[in-house]
Amino acid sequence: MKTAEIDLFDLELFADGPPHDVFRRLREEAPVCFLPEPNGPGYWAVTGYDLVFEVSRHPQLFGSNPNTMIKDVDGDGGGAGEIMLNQDAPRHTQLRKLVNRGFTPRQITILEPRIREIVGRLLDAAAAKGTFDLVADVSVELPLQVIAELVGVPEAERHTVFAWTEKMMSLDDPDLGGTVDDARAAMAEMFAYADGLCGQRAGGDGTDLLSVLLAAEVDGDRLSQMDVDLFFMLLMNAGSETTRNLITGGVNTLFQHLDERARLAADPGLLPSAIEEMLRWVTPVMHFRRTARADTELGGQAIAEGDKVAMWYVSANRDETAFPDADRFDVGRTPNEHVAFGAGGPHFCLGASLARLEARVMFEELVTRFPDLEPAGPPRRLRSNFIHGIKELPVRIPSQ
Repeated sequence: MKTAEIDLFDLELFADGPPHDVFRRLREEAPVCFLPEPNGPGYWAVTGYDLVFEVSRHPQLFGSNPNTMIKDVDGDGGGAGEIMLNQDAPRHTQLRKLVNRGFTPRQITILEPRIREIVGRLLDAAAAKGTFDLVADVSVELPLQVIAELVGVPEAERHTVFAWTEKMMSLDDPDLGGTVDDARAAMAEMFAYADGLCGQRAGGDGTDLLSVLLAAEVDGDRLSQMDVDLFFMLLMNAGSETTRNLITGGVNTLFQHLDERARLAADPGLLPSAIEEMLRWVTPVMHFRRTARADTELGGQAIAEGDKVAMWYVSANRDETAFPDADRFDVGRTPNEHVAFGAGGPHFCLGASLARLEARVMFEELVTRFPDLEPAGPPRRLRSNFIHGIKELPVRIPSQ
């Protein structure tokens, strides 16, 4: 295999999960490598652990604006270019300070009883079936219900909002996605819905995140309606999509590593380190892009101003120089400085603490209630080089 012939937009490479053999070759031969993209100029793929950190921790040199996706969207994408994810300082700093209020350690900690209640309800319903789809019945529901409750989406309307996120986040998958126009239509519907919620909350004293954003100010100015709509979209998309893939991917990984599953069952105290290892192993978000702000050098390669630079977290998390025996799943791995939530810097995942809490509660309950849970069919994987996801995982409780 020649690195010049690698196309990480060939989704067949990801049909059975991330192509770790390809990433290993890139790390060994060209950890900063210029690769093609469909209908675009190409981009620099950064696959080494230390190099991903170097990009992430120098936002003045590697910026997030105008886009953190490798492929640029024609037109304005319905305003998506203004989303916090795609902003640099000072705008990013201002916006992040606002939404940080809903994700402080104290705010997250007080959610645990409610999360455990939701998990209990979901697992009770699953147990009544005996055989069920872990994705649809459990993994999707927990983060969807939690983030929707935080934002303030009424329970009866949450699945409608989730359907829009599916359209936007699963564009490449033939079962879940559609055309770019379909994704834009879903975005427009979500924005219109958010506008309606804002109309109901305006001037109130609600404590949900949407109410907080409506009352917030940036340098003395209120957020525009588009700012609020974009926050709503970001929170619903990021809050529901990635944690579901951590939960599903984690369960599927335990199915594939029965010795480590037995080790975890025998010592539940390993659960915190096991969740960190699941994050490393699964890496739900496989990459994000930056744009070079000036001519520079990275990993011995000359990067020109304006070049696209993609940090492949899914590769960095298997870098043998950072993780001894990197291709071994180890529920007791310590230390485990993975980059599943990003590699530091101002864009480190806002919801990392919430995702960890949801996963911990879910696996505490799963291990206790369903110690013999087993697969009832093969997983069906999401067709994507961005989200490492499973869209269906049939499971059964043997005693039923």
